[in-house]
Amino acid sequence: MDADIQTLPKIELHRHLEGSWRLQTLCDIAHEYCLPIPAYDLESMRPHVQIMPDTPRTWAEFLGKFRFLRQFFRSRTIIQRVTREAVADAAADNIRYMELRFTPQALNNIMHCDYGEVIAWVCEAAQKAASEHDIMVRLIVSMNRHESTDIGQAVLEAALQYREQGVVALDLAGQEDGFPCLPFQRIFERARSAGLGVTVHAGEWSGSDSVRQSVDSIGADRIGHGIRVIEDDALVEHLAARGTVFEVCPTSNVDSGVVARLADHPFKRMLESGLQVTLNTDDPLISNITLSDQLSQIMQHQGVTLETIRQLQMRAAHAAFLTDAERAHLLAKLETA
Repeated sequence: MDADIQTLPKIELHRHLEGSWRLQTLCDIAHEYCLPIPAYDLESMRPHVQIMPDTPRTWAEFLGKFRFLRQFFRSRTIIQRVTREAVADAAADNIRYMELRFTPQALNNIMHCDYGEVIAWVCEAAQKAASEHDIMVRLIVSMNRHESTDIGQAVLEAALQYREQGVVALDLAGQEDGFPCLPFQRIFERARSAGLGVTVHAGEWSGSDSVRQSVDSIGADRIGHGIRVIEDDALVEHLAARGTVFEVCPTSNVDSGVVARLADHPFKRMLESGLQVTLNTDDPLISNITLSDQLSQIMQHQGVTLETIRQLQMRAAHAAFLTDAERAHLLAKLETA
């Protein structure tokens, strides 16, 4: 089964650049910049950036990994290295198409340069690596709902400059509980009117109302995670009919404490309820998984068949933020493979 999944051509719609580092790269940078951590070897680095067996499964612990990782974004060279390696690692897992999302404010936390520069660096590195590794890559630019809307507005203005260099969508991420999406409504209305896709993290650490607001007020085409939609039968029926796509990341949901075990995850219930669900990794470094791992685990713990996994890859291709011509090309490649 694992061999079949490894060779299966795959689609990844929800992967964060900030959670896609290689451990060795972190160690190299820590050593080069003499970062204030106890040691620079792989196993000493691992507990700071990965969910370990004894790590508490809470959103605070999960987001804490990102706070630690922010100190490593120190130069254009570093940002482009982690981008190239993230693309190469996806290609090695036989991912044929990936939408890689990143938060310019997080990458720019130390350098304090123009957001447009940061986006340009990621675009340049992603395009080059995609060509070298025969993988289609598009980029989603994110902002955090627990940060200022002024940051969000500046991020949008910068993102709009790079629509011809691979930027296809805008994302709202960050601390969901206590930070509703409504203050960002106008920003996302402008993104949509400019031709960008819209995806919103919702229904993960907050309930089904967060999903409803993201669709009704922000106009989300897709929902990142969204698993708590299952708490509202009427909303499930509405979004199934609407065709809203859910970027589900089961292992990440366990690691962040939203779900106790993979066997308890509502993925299969969402699937059987007619929702348009896809499977994704979220943060390969933090959860220490590949997309092949994620597919294998969901088959093992939820009884999903390999044929269903194949169908989900086609569904993800249909949900990708691509032009009609690009989508047709991708679908043809998948069908052939």
